[in-house]
Order: sequence, then structure tokens, then C-alpha cells
Amino acid sequence: MNNFWQKLPRPFFCLAPMADVTDPAFRRVIAKYGRPDVFWTEFVSADALCHPEGKKKVLPILKFSKKEKPIVAQLFTNHPDKLEEAARLIVKLGFDGLDLNFGCPDKSIEKSGSGAVLMRNSKLARELIVAAKRGVAGKIPVSVKTRLGYNQDELETWLPELLAEAPAAITIHARTRKEMSKVPARWGRIKRAVEIRNKLKSKTLIIGNGDVIDLADARKKAKESGADGVMFGRAIFGNPFLFNPKKKEIKIEEKLKILLEHTKLFEKLCRPPAGGKSFAVMKKHFKAYVTGWKGAKELRADLMAQNKAKNVEKVIKDYLRLTTKS
Repeated sequence: MNNFWQKLPRPFFCLAPMADVTDPAFRRVIAKYGRPDVFWTEFVSADALCHPEGKKKVLPILKFSKKEKPIVAQLFTNHPDKLEEAARLIVKLGFDGLDLNFGCPDKSIEKSGSGAVLMRNSKLARELIVAAKRGVAGKIPVSVKTRLGYNQDELETWLPELLAEAPAAITIHARTRKEMSKVPARWGRIKRAVEIRNKLKSKTLIIGNGDVIDLADARKKAKESGADGVMFGRAIFGNPFLFNPKKKEIKIEEKLKILLEHTKLFEKLCRPPAGGKSFAVMKKHFKAYVTGWKGAKELRADLMAQNKAKNVEKVIKDYLRLTTKS
């Protein structure tokens, strides 16, 4: 097995899988300006990958460039047989790892018996890990992303169930499903996860996730908890240099030029015919990039009214021309 996890520095830093955020365009931008040690795709339905029509819809989400490696594909399902089949495809597509989503709180995902609801069914969760391993046939490592528990913190019982199937790594979002992101992440529980792992003499890596601000904060949290790695989520919004330790400040002009580059990539890689995403997905990035300076609100409103990259380009160029003169 080509287990890239064992070759990473300690601590290593990852970019979280986020729906309608970590798409091919966004990852391409981050890879250029400040790449993490590991990338994740958005999560994809394993069931969809097993059907011709479904595959056509979700394969564009799994597109990646060599600059994004090592990259992990994240899948969700509650069907071991479908997962095994989809895992074989993930290997063929050239991914470095396969990750199973046992933590997503989205109601539609949970209704299908997937995501966070699997924390209430440890037997099925373990069957899914076993099925994924069968599918990858030892060619790439299988990992898991989860939370502390469903309605309450069940780390003491939930984590050993996962460790029993020896995934290569487990990412733990330090909140329960019920808490969503409404309370501060409890990194003391990441430390406890490491202790449980060590007591069981498991070789599974523990990755902490939740409320990480920047690289300095990540190193501090890793040192205090003993985590092997740290995963960043919301901190990446509007800051493509998050993982670049040499970049201390981003000028407005530079940020807007990267936003335009991001928009063009989105139109090229994620919009029809290349992909099936709506241009509206970019609007959350407009909000993140364009904030914190005088005139940002008005510029943001102009950008939010656009639905094509060429129109975004005109708005940004007009804005930069006017601000340069003033």
C-alpha cells in the first residue's frame, strides 16, 4: 500500500471537505497560493458512483490536478456493497486515500442513513470501513471523519469501535452532531482521543478539527492535544494564503485578482458542460473575499448581482481603476 499518511510531517495540516466549497476550482486556487499537506474533495455519494446517470453528475466533483496531491476522496453511504464498488473506482481515479463521512449533520444525508446518523449504528459503521478496505484492496488507505457523538459526547465508546477496524486516520470534529458549530470546539476531547488510541495500541492517526484560526493556532492545538494532524475548515474562507507561513498580509488588489482567477476557474471546471454547479455557489466566496475595508460592502453588492465570470471581471476592473485614481 502507498500509505501517504506515514510520510507526512508531524503535525500535518489538512483542508476540510466542505460541500460547495472545496470543489475543483477552489482547490486549484489553494494549491497555487498556499497548499495544505493534504486535500479532501467535497463528499460524494457512493451510491451515485455506482449508477451510470449518477456517476455523470458526481464525477466532475472528483476532478483534481497533480498539484493537489496527496488528495483524499470523501464518500458517504449506508450501503457496504455500494461503498465497496465505489472504492474500486476511487482507486482507478488515482486518489491517494478514501475517507468515509460519519459526521455530516445535513438532514437529507441523515435521512438516507448516512453521515452523522452512523454514530448511532456502530455495527454498520464498522461494516462500511471493512467494505471500503475490500474495495481499495490495500492499494490506498481508508480513513474516517466523524464527531464526538450524536446527541451527546460518546467518544469513550464510539472511538474504540472505529479503531477496532484500524482505519489509517480518524478526523474528529470536536463537537457533537447536536451542537453543530454552535459551541466552541472541545480540544481537550481530541487529547482524550489520542489517549484512547494510545491505550488501545492503535496505529491510527488522530486529526483534530474545529475552530482552528491559523497555522500558529494549529501548532499550539496539536502540541497540547498530541494530535498527529490538524484540519482547517472555515478559516480558509477569503484567505487563499492560509497555509502559506511566509504570507503575512494580503493587499486588496491582490485579493480581488485572486477572486477573479477563482471565478474564471469555477466557470471552467464547475459550470456546465464541465460540471453541474450553479454560479450562485461563487457568491459565498464573494462574501468571504470582499470584506473588511471601506467600499467593500458596495463592491460586494455589485458582485453578488453577477452570473458570469466576464461580468465579475468588469466589476472588479472598474473598481480597481476607480480606487487607483482616487
